[in-house]
Amino acid sequence: MSLLLLFVLTACSQSASQRKRLRARDSSHYSKQEYIEKTLDSNQLNTFLASHPNYQPYAQFIKDFYSQRDYHYAWINKEGLTEQAGNFINMMKNDAAYGIQDSSVWTPELKMLTDTLELTDSTLTVNAADIPRIEMMLTSQFFSYGNKVWGGLTNDNAKDLEWFIPRKKLDMTSLLDSITQKGAGSIEEDAPVNPQYKMLREKLKQLALLNESVKWDTLHAPGKSPKKGDSSALIAAVKLRLEGYGDLPGHDSSGRFDEAMDTALRSYQVRMGLKDDGLITPAVIKTLNVPISQRMRQILLNMERLRWAAVVPPKNYILVNIPEFKLHVYQDGALAWSCNVVVGTPGTHTVIFSNELKYIVFSPYWNVPPSILNKEVLPGIKRGGKSYLARQNMEMINNGGHISVRQRPGGKNALGKVKFLFPNEYNIYLHDTPAKYLFGRDKRSFSHGCIRIEEPKKLAMWLLRNDSSWTEQKIDDAMNAGKERYVTLKDRVPVFIGYFTAFVDSDGRLNFRDDVYGHDEKLARTLFGK
Repeated sequence: MSLLLLFVLTACSQSASQRKRLRARDSSHYSKQEYIEKTLDSNQLNTFLASHPNYQPYAQFIKDFYSQRDYHYAWINKEGLTEQAGNFINMMKNDAAYGIQDSSVWTPELKMLTDTLELTDSTLTVNAADIPRIEMMLTSQFFSYGNKVWGGLTNDNAKDLEWFIPRKKLDMTSLLDSITQKGAGSIEEDAPVNPQYKMLREKLKQLALLNESVKWDTLHAPGKSPKKGDSSALIAAVKLRLEGYGDLPGHDSSGRFDEAMDTALRSYQVRMGLKDDGLITPAVIKTLNVPISQRMRQILLNMERLRWAAVVPPKNYILVNIPEFKLHVYQDGALAWSCNVVVGTPGTHTVIFSNELKYIVFSPYWNVPPSILNKEVLPGIKRGGKSYLARQNMEMINNGGHISVRQRPGGKNALGKVKFLFPNEYNIYLHDTPAKYLFGRDKRSFSHGCIRIEEPKKLAMWLLRNDSSWTEQKIDDAMNAGKERYVTLKDRVPVFIGYFTAFVDSDGRLNFRDDVYGHDEKLARTLFGK
């Protein structure tokens, strides 16, 4: 949609002499003065806010904004609406169309204002009495929009949804002042949101266009999965969807499973977190049958989570995305490498939180947690006695009458040869494992809550990369020493345990994953109702 050129707010009872005709703003003549010359009356602002209860939560912020600028206008100058006013109105209209905002943001009065947009000439006609109301509504709407669309649910809501990563803080007054003084440019570019949010927003737009242009029938999985070289009507139908989603370039309506189809299908399987075997399996058919509108809603849920995230991530950090079953290492602001992980089962799920990684423990003991001790170890001791402990390479510790069990360092140790600690109240950490076969599974929720990593040595080397005393050989020796050794990192590394079922990967591809813990379903009830 092009920028706003015209809007009309006129009362039929008023004569033409009572109307004021203004030109739409030409950004090439943008004034360099700090504030627009025209000013509001503070009584006007108080009256406006009193008559608009939907803006009451932001009333003091709105008053402070105008007070700090001596009540100078922000959106309308002597030539008409500023370019940023047009950008803001158009952004809100687009967001409403994509479902990014709800009725509490997109109010009937605001809709009436924007519904009068006409793109027919370069003039702006308004009643003189309406100009202050439009100015105040745009400012009030900015605070309402920003807090809900850029800030998201309240902190209490997020904790109820089991999200314990600290929330970002918004300074809407400073942002508004910066944006309104900016001569040109997209407000979306300046939006105080995580880069991943902006990428998902673009993917949402693309899916919205696709949803309007196609109507796909339900696909039915055959008894035998088609593969490269086969031909069928189902293959033609799958090709059509892969083209729509951007995995298969060009247009090929044939039913032959060729090389291009094989490449496209594998790309799609990777994006869906499926085994990339190039077969049209029942799992592939199931994901292809998910309605586009449902995928759009899934994106909206994850955009909400990203509203809570930091606007600018740290330069170096570790991210574990639970539904993806992946660990990602970021260095100097870019993805350095990734590996598979095993996370907690739905019954013993991994908590969503963040902290700083401080310690590496080579050849660790495993102190058996009370839950596992009571459910698994003590029954094993009861059945097998000391022989059970010997087989598991465990030892019993009596500390003043308090009995605990720990597993000695070694090949059978449940933590493998190294663990990584970022102390937290949930007793969750990253660690090696002797059960390497689980990393080959598509769905990897098997642990008691801690996170098993596929490449622990690589992670240890990355964390110690700036310490020349820790060579690869020294790390190997420490992992196999059979004697526990703590290493304190010189530079702590932020670790984020996140939950994203829709995301854009480092190659720019839109990914979807299953809602392994049911968090999407719970968030959907909060955002969309029953």
